[in-house]
Amino acid sequence: MKNIAIFGAGGFGREVKMLIDHINAESPQWNFIGYFDDDFSNAVLIDEPYRLGGMDALNAIHEKLYLVLAIGNPLVKRKILHKIHNRHIHYPVLIHPNVVMGNSDVTIGDGCIICAGTILTVDIKIGKHVILNLACTVGHDTIIHDFCSFMPSVNISGEVLIEEAVYVGTGAKIINQLEIGAETVVGAGAVVSKSLPPKCTAVGVPAKPIRFQTD
Repeated sequence: MKNIAIFGAGGFGREVKMLIDHINAESPQWNFIGYFDDDFSNAVLIDEPYRLGGMDALNAIHEKLYLVLAIGNPLVKRKILHKIHNRHIHYPVLIHPNVVMGNSDVTIGDGCIICAGTILTVDIKIGKHVILNLACTVGHDTIIHDFCSFMPSVNISGEVLIEEAVYVGTGAKIINQLEIGAETVVGAGAVVSKSLPPKCTAVGVPAKPIRFQTD
């Protein structure tokens, strides 16, 4: 059994613990040791022995540990990863046992979380630290770059290119052959029928940018 911990003690962190339990029920492989977080104020449902400390405690680990970043916000997730400076930390791919995945060239990078009910078809490339939450679908020949997060029931059609650190809200749909620019946010329930530029927030049916990030 390999030791595994979760960074992020919020609600999604507890859902990732459930995912680990489901994987172990199918094929025992993970010894869950607890949660790391720099703020446990919202972790009232997590028992004290499972509160392992913050970033300093994580960087002080001196033995091999698998770590999952249970952080929905792509920019926060990327920032946290860049603060981890510990050669003993490794990032597993967690895939729920009931995920449906094609046999033709589906690649998934380190640190990805693929939740129950998700369907990945064929010739799909997924980067590192991507979250596909409950019941998402990803169509053929789609490319998803690092740190993206897709909330429950997102539908991504075929031949879509999604750049780094994109966040897509619950129930949104992305039509085929489109491109979503880096760090863009797609609102819940939106229908993306045209490509979106980087660093915008897009909402509605059809989805339209309503604001842009300023650096």
